[in-house]
Amino acid sequence: MMIAELIDGDDFRDRLVALGIRIPDDACPDTCARMARLKAQEVGVPGLSELVQELLNKSDVLLPSVHRAIEDHLRSLPS
Repeated sequence: MMIAELIDGDDFRDRLVALGIRIPDDACPDTCARMARLKAQEVGVPGLSELVQELLNKSDVLLPSVHRAIEDHLRSLPS
């Protein structure tokens, strides 16, 4: 039996922080996505659209809260 590692809120936050987005340690996925969107709109975030696409391609291992945050705040960002 193969066990897939789920992408939770902490993983999502860590990936956004790795792109240079400052996010509080205790931020929920929705807050992470809103902060990422704001930063992208203000100054741009290289790699963000690629990360969004990568995560959406792994929707089977995304926790619902992460998937919903991406759909609500990041999916419509221009590439």
